[in-house]
Amino acid sequence: MRIESDEDVFEPIVRGITQTGVRLANERAVLTLIAGIPGVSNADIARRSGLGPQTTARILTDLEARDLIIRGDVLRGRRGQPATPYRLNPDGGYSLGVQIGWQHFEVLLQNIAGEPVAATRRCYPYPDPHTVFAEIASDVETLLSGLSQDQRGRLAGIGVTSPGNFGPLLERLGAPGDIRAKWAKIDIGARMAAETNLPTLWVNDGNAAAWREITAHPTPRPKGVAGFFVGTFVGGGIVSEGSLLEGPYGNAADLGAIIVHDRAGRPAYLHLLASLHALVQRILDAEGAAPSGPVHKWNWAALEPHVALWLDDAGHALAQAVLTTTAMVEIDLATINGDLPESILTRLLNSTRAHLADLPELLSHRPRLAPGLGGPSAAVVGAAQLLLFRRHFSRAWDLFEAEAGK
Repeated sequence: MRIESDEDVFEPIVRGITQTGVRLANERAVLTLIAGIPGVSNADIARRSGLGPQTTARILTDLEARDLIIRGDVLRGRRGQPATPYRLNPDGGYSLGVQIGWQHFEVLLQNIAGEPVAATRRCYPYPDPHTVFAEIASDVETLLSGLSQDQRGRLAGIGVTSPGNFGPLLERLGAPGDIRAKWAKIDIGARMAAETNLPTLWVNDGNAAAWREITAHPTPRPKGVAGFFVGTFVGGGIVSEGSLLEGPYGNAADLGAIIVHDRAGRPAYLHLLASLHALVQRILDAEGAAPSGPVHKWNWAALEPHVALWLDDAGHALAQAVLTTTAMVEIDLATINGDLPESILTRLLNSTRAHLADLPELLSHRPRLAPGLGGPSAAVVGAAQLLLFRRHFSRAWDLFEAEAGK
């Protein structure tokens, strides 16, 4: 559900920064350096952040007192003063990620160091708002029951992710009309907060998966990344210069909604050509039986005649979407990820590369294509990460990107 704001677009940039804001920005810069370069020394933190040694030492002492970081053994035998390495304290904070997907929901508990603690996943034919929130709330409580009282006190809340608009695509999954109408009226973040009594941040699933891609990428990370996620439908998002392109309502860079042409030259949404739904529809049109159960357990060998044709069509559509995205937003890297077996994902990437090479040259450059690193749970991991990132870390990745690989 889209909620419009009465705030003028220029209002935020004319506000001043208080001394408290400066102190918080410096603290976040230091914590971001430690997160991005585990084991970074106190001297390197001061050098990379541009903060003075005394300011850096004061911030490190405060972060350590709050159990957000831990120090390692002093490194001796180097030039200058002995250096102390710092890392995030895994017990320093926790977050929950919740994905309400087209045909499954997933709940993840992870710590501030990005390590998973526990997770659950349940499948369904389509998301039913009458039952899904209560089921998620039950799984949330089950996961939290494994935390101590102190650990629960360090829980930031829930990062919940879903498609920005379930809309007409629900009908293609066989959902009754009242289900679609019900979703149109629900503020998912507010509903999740009400069901769990926890602070909640909502983020579009394509954006959450794209955020997971940039955090999973080794340093130095590219300036512009477009992440495509092939699941029941196609999710997608863009990270440009360390920031998600979310738009005023959180649904910008909806790459699955890009219009492309099928092999007959007819316009269609990427959702309907490159998704698992498109594969299932192809099977049904050939009077075959639709596969059921978890995607990784499908009998892919038996489906091969349909899979081969689908991979060709999907690669053709994805190649067009990659170039369209590049024309709108400068990207250095386009990743193809999905809820697919690794062998199928590799073939999809190769098909996209082949079709991209066949498209005419016009743009000043073409982005590099690579497999996604976020895995099949990229969206739920990204949502959990975003909540912690916005609670504790700097928005400016450039603080450490330029030198992180040195």
